[in-house]
Amino acid sequence: MKKSLFLILFAAVAGLTACEDKIDLDIAKGTSYPVLDAWITNEAGMQNIRFTMSVPYTDNNPAPIIDDAQITLYDLTSGASYPFLFKNKMYSYDATNKPIGVIGHAYKLRILYKGETFEALDSIKRVPEIDTIIYDFKTKEESISGKEGYYARFYAKDLKDTTDYYWIRSYRNDTLRRLEDNFSIDGSYDANVSDGNQFILPIEEGITDYGKPFLSGEKVIVRLLSITYPDYEFLTQVNEQVNAGGLFAKVLENVKSNVKNTTADGKVRILGWFGTSAVSRAERTCSK
Repeated sequence: MKKSLFLILFAAVAGLTACEDKIDLDIAKGTSYPVLDAWITNEAGMQNIRFTMSVPYTDNNPAPIIDDAQITLYDLTSGASYPFLFKNKMYSYDATNKPIGVIGHAYKLRILYKGETFEALDSIKRVPEIDTIIYDFKTKEESISGKEGYYARFYAKDLKDTTDYYWIRSYRNDTLRRLEDNFSIDGSYDANVSDGNQFILPIEEGITDYGKPFLSGEKVIVRLLSITYPDYEFLTQVNEQVNAGGLFAKVLENVKSNVKNTTADGKVRILGWFGTSAVSRAERTCSK
């Protein structure tokens, strides 16, 4: 979340017509806040944290990067600590040789910024393996969206005996091209409905962009991430904000952050989120 949503509610309903008039609004810029984008996983490779200043919702300029903070990740279970150093416009730790995320461990992220200290907590939950990815070729006439191409589906089974929260992300060809985000509780949409069973069909099929299905030779990549309940609440709220639209859309607002200022009489407020996940990943190339 690189921009803070500076809410200006402007409603004027003068009737429904086929004409559209351009209206220029003189909107105050509002206050700019530091924004944290930190998600740590149990995957090998670079673990990156972005720390920027927010810009007004109507501002199309890139968010200014904060480069003078000190950021450290603490494994509260093992006692290990990991300094994230600023490089290439972000704060990074190289976990190529040894992943820093461990299932069942609790973590604290500490940020020193402008003479004040900030902390956020999360823990890494278990995640099931993705069994497989399948796909079907559909013509324009066969597909619901009217788009010809390959429609993919993943198979996975929820883990039993406790409520699990999941974040499912799909990509086209590489993880730089995100397609869809879906969220699940026990492989369904609600708790106490499908514990220990296969993920339900709408979630399994939610990895395809129906407006632009996969083509022959393109790779389907799926990452299934475990998340905590607070992570789930944050991510689903953000998803609603990003996809809000239409006459009856929800009013945009800042989503609550889990980053707390622990400095006595601290003045600075940080927006954004610190989260942790275990990741199950699968990929498959579409072919005739």
